[in-house]
Amino acid sequence: MSSTVDDKIRDIEEQIKQTQKNKSTEHHIGTLKAKIAKLRRRKLEIQFSSSSAKGYGFDIRKTGDGTVVLIGFPSTGKSTLISSITGAQSKVGAYAFTTTKAIPGIMFHKGTQIQIVDLPGIIEDASIGKGRGKEILAVARGSDMILLLLEPKDTTKYFDKAIIELNKVAIRPGIVEPIIIIKKEDRGGIALSTIRRLTHMTEKTFKSILREYKVINASVTVRSDPTIDQLIDVLEGNRVYPKILVVVNKIDLFSRKQKKLIQKQFPEAIFISALTGENLKELKDRIVDKLELIKIYLKKQGKKTDYEEPLIVKKRSTIKNVCDKIHRKFATEFRYAVVYGPSAKHDNQRVGLEHIVRDGDVVTIIMNKYKF
Repeated sequence: MSSTVDDKIRDIEEQIKQTQKNKSTEHHIGTLKAKIAKLRRRKLEIQFSSSSAKGYGFDIRKTGDGTVVLIGFPSTGKSTLISSITGAQSKVGAYAFTTTKAIPGIMFHKGTQIQIVDLPGIIEDASIGKGRGKEILAVARGSDMILLLLEPKDTTKYFDKAIIELNKVAIRPGIVEPIIIIKKEDRGGIALSTIRRLTHMTEKTFKSILREYKVINASVTVRSDPTIDQLIDVLEGNRVYPKILVVVNKIDLFSRKQKKLIQKQFPEAIFISALTGENLKELKDRIVDKLELIKIYLKKQGKKTDYEEPLIVKKRSTIKNVCDKIHRKFATEFRYAVVYGPSAKHDNQRVGLEHIVRDGDVVTIIMNKYKF
């Protein structure tokens, strides 16, 4: 089955290569790309639904205030790094493939508890299962952030290879998810409303791609300027958009000239030595900052606010997200919440589940049966 899908993908990719790219062929190329995306989705479903998609040592339960996975090629120093920043004992050795299963640990920093997961080194074609690639990338799909660990040698080459493998399994690290709202209707065709001007495709191409996905009658609101590939990503619905932090390890082994060259290629990268501990505090700071976590304070009805143990949630979290983090029953038994702080229009504002909290808010949740 998989080889048949691969053959179809290659045939369509060859058609795209042979098609001259201009405004008149944009519609045709968009349709072909949509067909490739659907074939890749089918292939992905086959790979990750197979019995081997979850193997021994890869069934990781998410915990803490955020989950960060260490992705890198063999011998980049992931095992040494997780041992240094969490205390988790991942096997360390000066040779490839030291780690053979997922090793979780908790990093305590700035009042947060961040789950860090060390994964075996990925290799080229990990996305089709080589080197337990399916298990590795399945864990990566569930993460909040990917920490991509690189070495000074061939940094750009290995960065590109890692991103290719992640993209093949519908992971879009560091990409902002396009804002496209599709409301299907019974009739009327496609009513397209764009907040920003479309610069990557015409409305005709946009609608033709929608029809390729059986969106025939719908109200569509576009709040960004998506490319054809980004529109297809939204329609596929299985893409994940974790944050990414590029970390160059072994700073103790390369020259100032090498560092300047890599900094030019990756201006936002952080340079560390997992072995000597250089810049590890800066790395911890960057991880917490990149995850965009905020603190809110819970107040039981009729009692004082608990400022000693704030609840850590992600930026742009709703009251429902807060409820889910406290206990899974809170959202189902929810009546309303009372908010005091930056997100409230006035002191002690009553809000519903969709209210977005902000850093420093004080929240009281009123339940049907329970009070908190």
